Amino acid sequence: MAGIKTYLEESYHELVQKVTWPTWSELQESTVLVFVTTFILTVLIFLMDFIFGVSGSADSMWKGVVGMLYAFLT
Repeated sequence: MAGIKTYLEESYHELVQKVTWPTWSELQESTVLVFVTTFILTVLIFLMDFIFGVSGSADSMWKGVVGMLYAFLT
């Protein structure tokens, strides 16, 4: 039981004394960066899905722009 108590005391000391916490403005900047990156990746994945269509779904009517061009040309 003494090992657990020592572990908790040392963990608390490290969190309070050694960890460098971000400032409020740094935290806001990081949050905005995460939101912008998430939005960009979401749009890219949507566009790839729209262009190439849904794979693995035999009953799907939408085959993507590439599938539509292939069906038009054949």
